[in-house]
Amino acid sequence: MTGMASIDVVVIPQVPDQVLERIAKLDQRIKVVDVRGWFDVEIRASWPPWTVDRYLGNRNYPASTLEQRNDALASAQVALLGWPPLKDLASRAPRLRWVHELPAGASNLVDTDLWGSDVVVTTSRGLTNKRPMAEYVLASFLHFSRGFHRSYRDKRRHRFEHQTYNPIMLRDKTACVVGAGGIGGEVAKLCAAAGMGVVGTRRRADPGITPPAAFTRLESAGALHDLLRESEFVAVCCPWTRATTHLIGRAAFAAMKSGTVLVNIARGEIIDEHALIETLAEGKLRGVALDVYDGEFERPPDARLWDDERVIITPHVSAATDVSKHGGVNLFCENLIRFLEGRPLENVIDWQRGY
Repeated sequence: MTGMASIDVVVIPQVPDQVLERIAKLDQRIKVVDVRGWFDVEIRASWPPWTVDRYLGNRNYPASTLEQRNDALASAQVALLGWPPLKDLASRAPRLRWVHELPAGASNLVDTDLWGSDVVVTTSRGLTNKRPMAEYVLASFLHFSRGFHRSYRDKRRHRFEHQTYNPIMLRDKTACVVGAGGIGGEVAKLCAAAGMGVVGTRRRADPGITPPAAFTRLESAGALHDLLRESEFVAVCCPWTRATTHLIGRAAFAAMKSGTVLVNIARGEIIDEHALIETLAEGKLRGVALDVYDGEFERPPDARLWDDERVIITPHVSAATDVSKHGGVNLFCENLIRFLEGRPLENVIDWQRGY
């Protein structure tokens, strides 16, 4: 890309003005094309009402014509995307070379024409608000280990059932982190600080390399069931791919100890919810915290999960915090310099791997 005269960078999500100013100041060859909110009308028409109501709500967006939107995309070489993404961006932007998605999940793009295309796509994988997500996991572990979920039942009934709380101590228990990447590593740190032993899986784990300090063991994905057999707590932190769809299914639940606490802060499709409901009916799980669920962008959670007092479901808020450390814009700016200089970009999606 060295020697290029100028590049049009189309900014689609409703980021603050300071972000546009920062991008424009990186290099004089950059032309920022501000189309923030222009595509809300198309997103509202192409995504399920549940997603639109949940993520766009009643926010205002500037009026624009289809011709104006197409003209903006026609000259774009680089695009910055948010959530929900535009589904037909690649087909409408013939000069497009690179797209950065501010969220971390590559799976967000599965239903768009970017998936598997020739356009280079990067994500903010490993750069989201890792600490609050890790705190969500530890808070969920503590919630169920102390039996706090029983208090809601007692509050409704105005009657205590003391013997059902059965509190247990986290210290010296084992937590299995499924997906020991950036978020999983942060989860491991907090669990280790609470006195827990931490084991984990990665897509590949080299037995010759010492695992990060927070982990006592780090294994490849094939060892998951062995790790589940020795763990009282499980945190799902891996990306959703073809390989991880229903990774936590009947065989995984069968491998878990009785009284296991399960937390999912990754994607709902990683857990087989039919198997989860069956396992809850068997009384095997102490508690389940789901910040995500299968079909969350289309419909409410399964009522059998929502109505179960052993299950907490939150609306994908584990990364929300009063002090944001999201590094997506930083990565985009760093990658934009690399793009201009013709150097490789960081966090490029491998379409075959799925993230």
